[in-house]
Amino acid sequence: MKTGRRTVAVATLVGALGLSVLNAPVAQAADTGITVSDIVINKGKPIVVGTTKTVEPPISFNIALPSGYSTSDPSRYDAYPFLYRGAIKTAADTGENFIQPGSYTCYETDSKHARCEGDLYIDPHPSQEHVDSNSDATTWKVGVSLRLWKADGGLKTGELETRSATSQLKRAAKVTTNATPEPVAKGKPITVTGKLTRANWSTKRYDAYSGRTVSLQFRAKGTDTYKTVKKVTTSSTGGLKTTVTASVDGYYRWVYYGNSTTGVATSAADYVEVR
Repeated sequence: MKTGRRTVAVATLVGALGLSVLNAPVAQAADTGITVSDIVINKGKPIVVGTTKTVEPPISFNIALPSGYSTSDPSRYDAYPFLYRGAIKTAADTGENFIQPGSYTCYETDSKHARCEGDLYIDPHPSQEHVDSNSDATTWKVGVSLRLWKADGGLKTGELETRSATSQLKRAAKVTTNATPEPVAKGKPITVTGKLTRANWSTKRYDAYSGRTVSLQFRAKGTDTYKTVKKVTTSSTGGLKTTVTASVDGYYRWVYYGNSTTGVATSAADYVEVR
């Protein structure tokens, strides 16, 4: 058997769709003997979600099969990790507080083992229940769905496993920059303004984010490195405003470094010519 051959590609773009194998009429919650290990979600980084764009964080994991099953017959087993909040069975039954792979592909390493790679599927649109409340910006638990099928196609057994691993979901943030005047005389003040907003998953809008510390950074023309020149706290409307002294041509930008519920935001740079 050729090592690394693709064995199966699975698309699961619909809700829970009966994924809770605990409701299966045969061998409820019985041990399948499948082992899923080395689960990595979004390369270990937080997952940041906005208000409209579907997010597909990468996942990878390994599968080891029990006696009587082979990677050469992928129609007889399925196993994959997912994210959930609350009770694992309720999440899998209802699809609420439940995030599963959009697709994944497994490559056999031998007759009992496969390496799988794919993506989770997170849709912030109102028709979905993936992130429909700002309380979803928190730590999610990792679970695993495992199922074995009989030769005739019927479900043999299935289970849901909890794991100690977690993944952080965060609300996306945006920040803008405007530096004036352009151009400016050397030694004169430059006023740099902007606004910090973050995704509201309940209303599907970006709202002002007040009381946040944001860094003003500058990169001189002809260089590659930005340096922080000031730190400013956003107003009640998310506004940013400060002044700096013009010295050399260069680029100004605001950077918000995020927190436990909100992702990092970096504005587009605004170039100012100094004469």
